[in-house]
Amino acid sequence: QEASHRFALPTSGSGGAVKQENFVLSTSGTDQVKGVMTLQGDALCQADVNLKMPRNNQVLHFAFREDKQWKLQQIQDARNHVNQAIYLLMNRDVNYQFKTGLEVLKLMDAVMLQLSRARNRLTTPATLTLPEIASSGLTKMFTPVLPPDILVNFYINLNKLCLTVYQLHVMQPSTTKNFKPAGGSVLHNPGAMFEFGSQRYEVSHVHKVECVVPWLNDALVFFTVSLQLCQQLKDKISVFSSYWNYRPY
Repeated sequence: QEASHRFALPTSGSGGAVKQENFVLSTSGTDQVKGVMTLQGDALCQADVNLKMPRNNQVLHFAFREDKQWKLQQIQDARNHVNQAIYLLMNRDVNYQFKTGLEVLKLMDAVMLQLSRARNRLTTPATLTLPEIASSGLTKMFTPVLPPDILVNFYINLNKLCLTVYQLHVMQPSTTKNFKPAGGSVLHNPGAMFEFGSQRYEVSHVHKVECVVPWLNDALVFFTVSLQLCQQLKDKISVFSSYWNYRPY
């Protein structure tokens, strides 16, 4: 229930609107990329990014268009799994009596599966290829339009909201003989190559900035505690079952 409350959509504010939270994304020791993100439940409703170009220290600024929001699928999925776990626990009459230990074990297994999936969605970001990032709807979210040599990606990793900015350079025909496209990854390194729109690119710089989202931190703690409680109940049922099965009389 506590984990579920962290994901609850209509919370404070008039008309049950979801509370907006602002986060500053940056890394210590460098100011190459700075971002201010506004998170509203499972949606990034505003993003403001400054990127200092290494070559000339020129600062590029781009922000979400006012008519756009970016859904964070990881948060959405985690919330759905938590709600499914609660549904499994509540989906019976208040006076229902369990008949066997096996029945309880099956229920705990089903609940633990949903809780594990919820936790895994936050702890395991999707691995994407660079063409997948390039063709993502995220590239069309910004104004001014992102230059063709910039890619961005947002994702959740554990309790953090992460922004990765990739700077690219076009590979000249003379250098493409060593072309080796990169596979899927959460974070691509400089030197990664890919082909997109009949053009070959190489990643020249990678900037990753992040910040902790406190309620995601809470949710992960509650997932762990919930899974431990489920396991403890399973262990107790197993002890009683073995006692019952092996009575000497």
